Amino acid sequence: MSNLYKYIDHDYTYTDPKTGLLRNIQEITDQDVLIFVESAAVTKRLQELYEKPIKINEIDTLFLIHKHLFQDIYVWAGKKRTVEISKDGKQFFPTTYFNNAFKYINQSIADFKKIPKDSKMELAMMLAEILDNTNYLHPFREGNGRTQREFLRLLAINKGLTLNLNPPDNKSVYERYMKGTIESDMATLTELIFELITSKNE
Repeated sequence: MSNLYKYIDHDYTYTDPKTGLLRNIQEITDQDVLIFVESAAVTKRLQELYEKPIKINEIDTLFLIHKHLFQDIYVWAGKKRTVEISKDGKQFFPTTYFNNAFKYINQSIADFKKIPKDSKMELAMMLAEILDNTNYLHPFREGNGRTQREFLRLLAINKGLTLNLNPPDNKSVYERYMKGTIESDMATLTELIFELITSKNE
């Protein structure tokens, strides 16, 4: 899968012009060290959300999740990006229209909450739609994937369901998730989520 991101950040809002790395609280200047420290910190914070889940109400909760996960690394954790991002020449949602996107996703969350717990396919379709729109929104400079996967897991928990879009050592799930999000492939995302969601007592 290609990973060619481009950022319009002429003022170096997020990056250090000398190292090219994201500015970070711990002032790390080595790429490998930053990746390791960030991964360790986020893993620890994810575990805290497993032990004490956050209730999903609206899109605002997505920002709370990001702040919790990345609070040890970035001062802008939990804050919407102020730069434009594209990948492989395809731009993510423009920052100037964020408020419109928030309203749309909030409506999708409200619709999801109305779906009966036993309507598994309908739930999977709505979760796929929320994931697709959240991914297109890409509201953060870094950490969008990890945050949106946790967002969906917590949405499922609110329904008494389990959903892990990041199972360890499962390459197939990761590849299908990436295909679905990169290509905005709703069929792939719906099928994947349908296979993964289960009731807590199953």
